[in-house]
Amino acid sequence: MNYVDVFYQSDDGLRLYARDYPGPGDDAPVIICLPGLTRNSKDFVALAETLQHGYRVICPDQRGRGRSQRDADASHYRPDRYVQDMCALQETLHISKWTIIGTSLGGLMAMLMIARNGQRIAGVVLNDIGPVVDPLGLARIASYVGKSAPVRNWDEASEQAAVTNGLAFPDYDRKAWQAMARELYIQEGSTPVLDYDPAIAVGVVADTAALSLWPLLEAMPALPVLAIRGETSDILSAEILNEMTQRLPHLTAVTVPHRGHAPTLGEPAARAAIMKFLININQMPPAKH
Repeated sequence: MNYVDVFYQSDDGLRLYARDYPGPGDDAPVIICLPGLTRNSKDFVALAETLQHGYRVICPDQRGRGRSQRDADASHYRPDRYVQDMCALQETLHISKWTIIGTSLGGLMAMLMIARNGQRIAGVVLNDIGPVVDPLGLARIASYVGKSAPVRNWDEASEQAAVTNGLAFPDYDRKAWQAMARELYIQEGSTPVLDYDPAIAVGVVADTAALSLWPLLEAMPALPVLAIRGETSDILSAEILNEMTQRLPHLTAVTVPHRGHAPTLGEPAARAAIMKFLININQMPPAKH
């Protein structure tokens, strides 16, 4: 195991969890990886194990996901509440500054975190998310979050993962879907179950429909920003990504071929862009592969 289990408490009393991948030394730059709506810290295993040769990498489970406690009040499942939890994590670990890698919901959180306290952020990677969410993609997400039929075994879990995510990963084979299922589900008794509270859909889907974060994006300090888009994404349109590059001169944009929402960040184009971005902002030698 290449990480340390971290349990900490939110300001409203929930027991929350994060994986802490130690870096090469106490002075290593810190990266926090924020997953998407239904995802968790397991999404970033491969990336964290690569980066920890040069960086300390923190991968939290947001409340209601993974090993973090579920919230009895579903109205707390919303981005501003998650941001507050990340502030608690930053204080618990005594981290003065970190770089954010945020996928989908995690990228929305990153923009809010920069607006709240940009001085404690060194840079941000926005993975398939921008200040405007495409309503078609949002409708697709709303169609399955918290509504998936129960599965009886891991074969059915793999099949369900393929049905839900097939458009985003057209080149995945049976083995790849089996691996994704292990990220999305946990085993309870003899049965796989999705590794999140179905109630997480209540706030985010409703709140995101009318969301526009252009004011936050344009008010960003001159932080380095890398925006990654899946070529066929139905969440971040090519038009919005282009507008982001026009409004933020310090933003670098990369499109990952043959991917929808959202790239895993293991794709060669995504991984190379992230490595170059981190080296530039931290002025460090490249992490070993």
